[in-house]
Amino acid sequence: MTTEKTGADVRPVAVVTGASSGIGAASARALAAGGYRVVCAARRTDRIETLAAEIDGTAVACDVTDPAQVAALAAAVGADCDLLVNNAGGAAGQEPVAEADLEHWQSMFASNVLGAAAVTKALLPALIARAGQVIFITSVAADGAYEGGAGYCGAKAAERAIAGAMRLELVDQPVRIAEISPGMVKTDEFALTRFDGDQARADAVYAGVADPLSAEDIADCVAWVAARPAHVNIDRMTVRPRAQAAQHKVHRVFEEAGH
Repeated sequence: MTTEKTGADVRPVAVVTGASSGIGAASARALAAGGYRVVCAARRTDRIETLAAEIDGTAVACDVTDPAQVAALAAAVGADCDLLVNNAGGAAGQEPVAEADLEHWQSMFASNVLGAAAVTKALLPALIARAGQVIFITSVAADGAYEGGAGYCGAKAAERAIAGAMRLELVDQPVRIAEISPGMVKTDEFALTRFDGDQARADAVYAGVADPLSAEDIADCVAWVAARPAHVNIDRMTVRPRAQAAQHKVHRVFEEAGH
């Protein structure tokens, strides 16, 4: 279902995928506050319709892994696209390769890699025509592998490769290609989805970490990158909480038993 744009609306247009929760929803709010009319794209129609009503935006139901729905999104956006935030995706499972659930891997590559590529390809003509910008939300998981992370690290590294290749391919075109690479971000759904609803495993990811990043922290970065002058390109921004010095180095503080 699509909320129609009014004829008098002259705001620049931002498309945010995966806008139904977490970083996507927070980015949609931040961009709307910055003057964009935001097209909120995600599979959960009820959530994006509520969000679109809240921020005076547009809701378009879209599963980025479905070519027909991506085409419908591009048709709904039309020639008006100044910014694309490729946020749809996520992680599934954290098993070693020897025990890997390859259906999880296929799902991660379909959404994080093929979905981002499909939406970008579909909207690119409009983005170039409007001297626009694409922002990929990747992850520090793209920096290197960790135990149990082969599928997700591989998917995010592949998404990073899309951004890097496009920056080279489009160097003579008036479009900017940026990447925001978050570290530990605590949202209501990311870890819970990764561990198939196992709340204890999801909570363990952030255990002892006083201040992991929030979705709003990354949304602030999205809005800042989007607001740079047209001649300024932020190739990659890595954002971590202070407690996370590296992917393998996280400061955790636990209270002693009995205290």
